[in-house]
This record gives sequence, structure tokens and C-alpha cells, in this order.
Amino acid sequence: MEKFILLDHGSGGLASQNLIGSLFLKHLKNPVLNQLEDAAVLPPEQGQLAISTDSYVVDPIFFPGGNIGELAVNGTINDLTMRGARPICLSLALILEEGFAVEELEKIIQSIAHACDYAGVPVVTGDTKVVPKGKADKIFINTSGIGIVADSINITASEARTGDIILLSGTLADHGITILTSREGLQIDADLLSDTRPLHFLTQAIITKFPGAIHTMRDPTRGGLGTTLSEIAKTTSLCIEIEETAIPMRAEVRAACELMGLDPLYLANEGKCVVFAAPERAEEILHRMRSIPEGRDAAIIGRISEKPAGRVVLTTVSGGKRLVEPLSGEPLPRIC
Repeated sequence: MEKFILLDHGSGGLASQNLIGSLFLKHLKNPVLNQLEDAAVLPPEQGQLAISTDSYVVDPIFFPGGNIGELAVNGTINDLTMRGARPICLSLALILEEGFAVEELEKIIQSIAHACDYAGVPVVTGDTKVVPKGKADKIFINTSGIGIVADSINITASEARTGDIILLSGTLADHGITILTSREGLQIDADLLSDTRPLHFLTQAIITKFPGAIHTMRDPTRGGLGTTLSEIAKTTSLCIEIEETAIPMRAEVRAACELMGLDPLYLANEGKCVVFAAPERAEEILHRMRSIPEGRDAAIIGRISEKPAGRVVLTTVSGGKRLVEPLSGEPLPRIC
């Protein structure tokens, strides 16, 4: 096996076959993928089909707490789960730059395999392309996922309603601040780690235990919590009220944000979700979330009211109030 990716690895010929056999199937093999057909044929499932796709261009590709491979797996799984889906399979497409080290590629594929095994969601089909050196940046990944939503479930932004309680599954801004400090080579005396993880164990636990009580779920990735809540407020024409003191955040993340003048409300998260729930079940849902590893730091951070319509209002630490607007521009490109 060559030490670096060659253009020939994307030709579809012998080099491509060797790469697939000696690297991809070595780590990702399963009965469906092993067939190496042009499309995967899946067994029938009862329920509604959910499908999602996303592309990952994060820089750096290796960062504290993860890498681009597991980020791609977890990110697509989480997009499915925010609609109440149970994820069942993924596709995996790679765009590789000529000259990319095969050793690094194998580390990424190993992490993809580990993430899939942990989540119980296999890669069943895939593709690899190679572009000339300088036409990409090491590796870009696209993952698509298919999930099953029970016929009784309708979790969507438009279902959020007045009186709903807003829960956040864990600490804010871990991924965004980790990527930024890693990219810039900043030496901060803190244990910063990405929060990339799959959320379907958490979401399925609360959906099944509290049927009908979960109205809306979102994962606040690009644009952060502030932008996510702003989008939901606009969709519903209702007011989202949140308490700054109630939002969980690791002390080292808060300190790093203050040091660099960043608002954690707008930093990306890759293993957290916002849940809008019926007020009469909110405390029970919170207790259930905290009983699951992915939700051990969950907290109630606010509620929905009627006015000002379509806006997000933050009560600050000092007791004042400010409007939270959607993120403007892209201060942190290639965050995922």
C-alpha cells in the first residue's frame, strides 16, 4: 500500500480497489457494504423515512476530543434524531487531496468505524474521489443518513407552543472553542475538548418515555444556540425567553470565550440538543436526560411566551434583558 494518496486511487481501477479492500472494508465491513454494489438494498422498516445529508470540511481535521471522521458520523446521526428518527444506516463519501497521507486516512477511517460501532449505525454505501494537490485541503467528507420515525411522532419547529419549557442537554460551546484554539495554535491552560457524540440514545429515551410531550428538538451546531433559538422563534412567531445563569457551561470554556471576546451563544456544539417540552412533564424529562451520559449536564434554560413575537430574549447575569439576534457573517469558518 502506498504511503500517500495518488490520483490513481480515484480512478476506479486497481488502485481504487486496493484502497477499498485494504483500508475501507478492513475497518467498515458489514454484510451490506461488503457487497460493493452501486446501491445498498435495505430490509423493510415500519414507519416514516427520514433522510439527512451533510458535508464536513473542519480545520484542523484532528482536534482534541475527535476528528473529522467521527464528527461526520455523529453529525448526520444527530440531524436525523432531531426529527425523532431512529438512525439505521449511513453513506460515506470522501474527497481526498493528492498527497494526503494514507496513515492519517486510516486513522480517520478507524474513528469512523468506532463511531459507527458505538452508535450501532453502519456505513452501507460509499464513494471516494481524488483531486489534484492544491484543489482541496487534505480531506472533505459527506455523510448521508436514513432513519425511521414512528408514525405517531411529529417533532418539528412548528410544533413548539406557548408555555413550552426549553431544555439544553449539556454544556455550551465546547466544540466551537476547541476548534478555534486548535486552529490558531493558542496555548490556553485549560482542558478544552470537542463534544462530538451521537444523541439518539438520549432522544429515543425521552421520546419513548414521554410520548407527545416532546414538541421540538434541534442541535445548535453552526451559529450556536443563539441562532438556533432565533430560527425557532421566527418559525413559530412566539417569544423564546432564556436565562443566562441557567445555561450550563464549563468554567474553562467560559474563561476562553472571555479571553478571546467571543459570545458562547454563537459557538458551535456537536453533541448537544435543545428540547422544547410540555411544561407538565419538563421536570421528569430533565431527570430522565440527566440519567443518560449524553445528558448528565442537562438543564432547563427557559420557556416560550407570546411577546415580543418572533424574538429571543436573554435575561443576563445582572438581571437586564437583551435581544438575541441570529449570527451575522461567519466569524468561525470550517467549524464542522
